[in-house]
Amino acid sequence: MELLLLRHAQPLWIDNGLCVDNPPLTQLGLRQAELLGKRMSREHLDHIYVSPLLRTRQTAAPILRELKRDEVIEPWLEEIRSPIWHGSPGERASKAYKEERARPGRERWHGLEGGESVKDFIARIHAGAEKFLGDRGIYRIEHELPIWHIDNHGERIAFVAHAGTNSAVICHLLGLAPTPWEWERFV
Repeated sequence: MELLLLRHAQPLWIDNGLCVDNPPLTQLGLRQAELLGKRMSREHLDHIYVSPLLRTRQTAAPILRELKRDEVIEPWLEEIRSPIWHGSPGERASKAYKEERARPGRERWHGLEGGESVKDFIARIHAGAEKFLGDRGIYRIEHELPIWHIDNHGERIAFVAHAGTNSAVICHLLGLAPTPWEWERFV
């Protein structure tokens, strides 16, 4: 099996100086999504699964259109849940993320105040990945090494998701210990 992990295009996090929760794509992001759709039109994909957030759905739309597929949402692909900041000044989010990055690693497991903890996020992604793969006959063989049993070796699946989600999936597949900065690990 081949798994393609696609990250959403550029989102509009700040609009007129205010935070946007579950943001749409910027004009550049919409163009990026169209270009990705054209590029992916040359690919054979057996299945495409999309995070429920707007930025991933808008990124996936051109791919789905080009490949003549329906949107299939996988809720477990959702990015770590941030605090509710919609309509707050953009500086509030910038300050919170700056403070978060300055904290020692062991303190970052709690995540941002009012948001999902990193520990809960990683557990959610790992559980979602296990169920998703298990439903397709893919499971980890009981070894110290991350070796997987795969029934359908030729299947190609794409996830349209997020940096944090994709990083957590990669770490899970490779058997790497999780960190409280997954979204910075592979980007």
